[in-house]
Amino acid sequence: MEAAELRVGFVGAGRMAGGMARGLLRAGKVPASSILASAPSDRNLDAWRDLGCRTTHCNLEVLQESTLVFLATKPHVLPGVLQEIRPAVGPHHLIVSLAAGVTLQKLQRLLPAGTKVLRLMPNLPCVVQAGAMVFARGNGASDEDAALLQNLLTSCGLCEEVPESYINTHTGLSGSGVAYVYLFAEALAEGAVKMGMPGGLASRIAAQTLLGAAKMLLESGEHPAKLRGDVCTPGGTTIHGLHQLEKGALRATVMNAVEAATQRACDVGED
Repeated sequence: MEAAELRVGFVGAGRMAGGMARGLLRAGKVPASSILASAPSDRNLDAWRDLGCRTTHCNLEVLQESTLVFLATKPHVLPGVLQEIRPAVGPHHLIVSLAAGVTLQKLQRLLPAGTKVLRLMPNLPCVVQAGAMVFARGNGASDEDAALLQNLLTSCGLCEEVPESYINTHTGLSGSGVAYVYLFAEALAEGAVKMGMPGGLASRIAAQTLLGAAKMLLESGEHPAKLRGDVCTPGGTTIHGLHQLEKGALRATVMNAVEAATQRACDVGED
């Protein structure tokens, strides 16, 4: 299956699915006319139509019209959706589930034997082609299927194949981690506002600070501790600020947040 021949379907048209579709469109990987999204009502579908994508209220139509199908429903809804679409799933389909906590074993049990199925966990910055995604493949998916998905989704950001056991951890680290970063950016800006800087300017500088720090991490390959140490000078402003963060247990709190979100992802899969 070549990327140019792809007909892409989304069962579920919420914010995450929309973010991925926008990333694919912005990168020119798939034309809007080759994307079909389904949802029970028009509430989310209007935005897809604005992008030029086709829409439907029928999940089976997505299977009939698509070769690559992203299952982007809520985890508790997914088993019912799988039961509905099962008769339409064929050997030409590549099925990719975005549902948090739903394992490959469960997906394979609810789909026809031999279905090419993969499990993907994206995050919201896919919408600006700066996402972080990991995926794992089921028994029916080949190296070529994995390479196709990875090639397609690199247009949305970082995309790595991993053991399935890492996916819930990725949810806690990056899927939920985006919100942790937003909270930190908000706190940085509010600190500057407290010291007299206008809020809009403070927010822009905070965002650029996070962007620049992340770029240095990725491009240098250095451990975060090394880069942090490079900023500190003896008796300087940074070490005084870091001391306050350590007194507030920032490091342990963030680690606890990743652990809690990861555990919740595991629990969702067992519900």
